Amino acid sequence: GSTGRPKGVMLSHANLWLGAISVAHYLALTPDDVTLCVLPFSFDYGQNQLFSSWAAGARAVPLDYLTPQDVVKAVARHDVTTLAGVPPLWASLLEAAWPDDVAARLRRVTNSGGALTPAMVDRMRARFAAAAIYPMYGLTEAFRSTYLPPALVAAHPASMGRAIPFADVMVVRADGTQAAMGEAGELVHAGPLIAQGYWRDPARTAERFRPAPIWSATGGIAVWSGDTVMQDANGLFHFIGRADEMIKSLGNRISPTEIEEAVLRGGEVAEAVAYGRDDPARGQVIVVAARAQGDASVAEQALRKRLRAELPNFMQPEAYEWHDALPRNANGKLDRATIRQGMRS
Repeated sequence: GSTGRPKGVMLSHANLWLGAISVAHYLALTPDDVTLCVLPFSFDYGQNQLFSSWAAGARAVPLDYLTPQDVVKAVARHDVTTLAGVPPLWASLLEAAWPDDVAARLRRVTNSGGALTPAMVDRMRARFAAAAIYPMYGLTEAFRSTYLPPALVAAHPASMGRAIPFADVMVVRADGTQAAMGEAGELVHAGPLIAQGYWRDPARTAERFRPAPIWSATGGIAVWSGDTVMQDANGLFHFIGRADEMIKSLGNRISPTEIEEAVLRGGEVAEAVAYGRDDPARGQVIVVAARAQGDASVAEQALRKRLRAELPNFMQPEAYEWHDALPRNANGKLDRATIRQGMRS
């Protein structure tokens, strides 16, 4: 995946079928819809574009595109109503030239494979004003866990939303008890969408696929995600960070997601990845790899000035590395593992 060596995940017929039914239901797909499939079918999110469209009797149009403008042309050519993407793709598509009548054809746009920033949500709402926006969170091991209903996007743009149909999603403390509202804990997903394990890897399967907490609504085997989340008083989930990606500096545990959201908030950069670099005095320091909007030196100067006012001292990035493009994996997501390794070499 985006964080390390890819692992094969075994899916049953029931996993695929229930996933298609679940997504077709909450996206309200109909036989009149046309889905433009720009994500690879080897990606569970990409594959579900096809299956959920078929489950609803809708049409699916595969597209192997070269430029974002190819996607715009395909939306016009095929009267596309549904478009799914990951954050780097949406960043590129929002920079493309969209005739107003073409953008207006989209009824719904969806995102997974990484969180949308509030600024990007605002840009999507402005560009695709007629479309319902569906931010989603998923695990390949459990297909999809949550989605944010479009009616809540404006008020809660940073939320992961609620559990999708057939998903039993919990926030669990380290001792296995249920976390309170507003308390951080590990996201644990149980229910019939859970995969059958990793292909020919029983050790990793036993590590990630474990019995659900005894208070789970569905019981059975659950995926223990390693992601730290919390659930607010409205029942909405919020992503905090991956346990193995948290930056540990001067005794503080810092979420890379928080740093990235702060960096992207001001518009100085188009894309950013934050991570910790080992430091003998502080444990780790924060490094940001980014693609600038315009001149990188101007962007860095503006960023440092703005973040000094917005973030506490222990969350200030130590260094910025500027790139013309950030690497992506086969699924189109930012390849965090490659970025971290490259920065350390």
